[in-house]
Amino acid sequence: MSSSAAGEMAIGVAGLSKAYRLGVDGGATTFREALIQKVKGSAPAATDILWALKDVTFDIRRGETVGIIGRNGAGKSTLLKLLSRITWPTEGEIRLYGRIGSLLEVGTGFHPELTGRENVYLNGTILGMRRAEIARRFDEIVAFAEIERFLDTPVKRYSSGMYVRLAFAVAAHLDPEILVVDEVLAVGDAAFQRKCLGKMGEVAREEGRAVLFVSHNMVAITALCERGILLEQGRLTADGAAGAVVQQYLRSLETLGVTPLADRADRRGTGALRFESLAIVNAATGGGLVRSGDDVRLEVRYRSDAPSLTNVHIDAVIHGPFDEQLCQLSSTAQRGEFERVPGGGVFTCRIPRLPLEAGTYRVTLYCTVNGDIADWVMHAGSIDVEPGDYFGTGRTNFEGQGHFLVTHAWDVEG
Repeated sequence: MSSSAAGEMAIGVAGLSKAYRLGVDGGATTFREALIQKVKGSAPAATDILWALKDVTFDIRRGETVGIIGRNGAGKSTLLKLLSRITWPTEGEIRLYGRIGSLLEVGTGFHPELTGRENVYLNGTILGMRRAEIARRFDEIVAFAEIERFLDTPVKRYSSGMYVRLAFAVAAHLDPEILVVDEVLAVGDAAFQRKCLGKMGEVAREEGRAVLFVSHNMVAITALCERGILLEQGRLTADGAAGAVVQQYLRSLETLGVTPLADRADRRGTGALRFESLAIVNAATGGGLVRSGDDVRLEVRYRSDAPSLTNVHIDAVIHGPFDEQLCQLSSTAQRGEFERVPGGGVFTCRIPRLPLEAGTYRVTLYCTVNGDIADWVMHAGSIDVEPGDYFGTGRTNFEGQGHFLVTHAWDVEG
């Protein structure tokens, strides 16, 4: 690489691979672990290896905003952890041309016993900044995070939203040449998410820093990012203009319905509870044909190895054609957690007068047991909605006018 090209480069990745030995945390990723395996003669068999990433190569230049997209288990988070030096590659190399600021999960890089003020300085020091540099940006960070009242409170008492506010403010304002942001922004409220997206755009356009953004929100990806990278089963399958890569990703989602939900491997969670099937049922007919305005049921069959489970929360998230999240059907928001459920059964969510416009919508299922993610399957199923007489006027709704039908009444006075 020429010196002039290197001067414009932010990240260089070549032949990057990451392997995990099944049943072993992390596999042999350090020299010490590899040496112990060698002495014990316990090198894993090829069938024991899971390649979270395999032979990934790309370059990112300063000022680029790059969206990293893919299904659960595609290797997105693994890639960001490797770039952030949280873990080390099995093969290949990473070249970073400058400091990297990462926001990968709630509380990353924070010490729970320290106050918000102290953690700002701790994070800055980790990034290699001098105390005077941190102090110069301190007020700006606090103002962005909107946590002035809690600045001298230990962060272990912060809510997840407060954690994210401060963590993003630190990552974005302490002058890293490379900013890496994972899906963690979804924890914050909508107004703060918009604020963060605006800041990431400003960081790239006006300050010439590289931004890597992982999200399942394709609208945000296309709005913020000029370039997209698609990962599938650990391999890079598309790299180009964000809009074109997003369209390729959306087309790939159409194949998910071929695999039964019980057999889907692209899921996350402890497995304390696993989704088996998802059915959308017309409450009046008992069939699968649903129209706008019909009463419908979402029936989610599940199983568990335990005879019963406690403190169970379940979400069904409905996505639009660009994979944007349209609404969240949350058991906790509607009724609170299920204090106890049997080890196998069916969760039922009833939706009176389905307010969705005609079209096809994808459904993501998410469940926690005692606060831990038990199962999380993106695009676990789909809802095909036919035009219906939502307003009871004998007229079906027009297609392509939006996503939702809203009960309303027009009138006029002379």
